[in-house]
Amino acid sequence: MYIHIGGDAVVRAADIIGLFVLDNASWSHRTRAFLAEAEKAGRVEAVGDELPRSFILADAGRLPRILLTHVTTATLKRRMAQLP
Repeated sequence: MYIHIGGDAVVRAADIIGLFVLDNASWSHRTRAFLAEAEKAGRVEAVGDELPRSFILADAGRLPRILLTHVTTATLKRRMAQLP
C-alpha cells in the first residue's frame, strides 16, 4: 500500500523506516550531520514547496533516502494506521 506524503508524492508503506519531526531531530548534531551528508550525496528530496515539518527515512536499496514534507508526523502515522 502507498501513503500520500504531500504534494504529488506517495511512498510505499513498507519502505518507510522512520518518521521524524524536523524541529526536534535537528537539535542533535548527529542528525544535522546525517542530513547534511545525505544532501551532499543527493539523497534528500523536498516534497512540495511548503516549509518542511518532518522528514521520512525511506528504504531505497543500499542507502536510504530522505523525504522532506510539510505533513506532520502525526498525520503520517494516522495514514499508516488506516491501511488495511
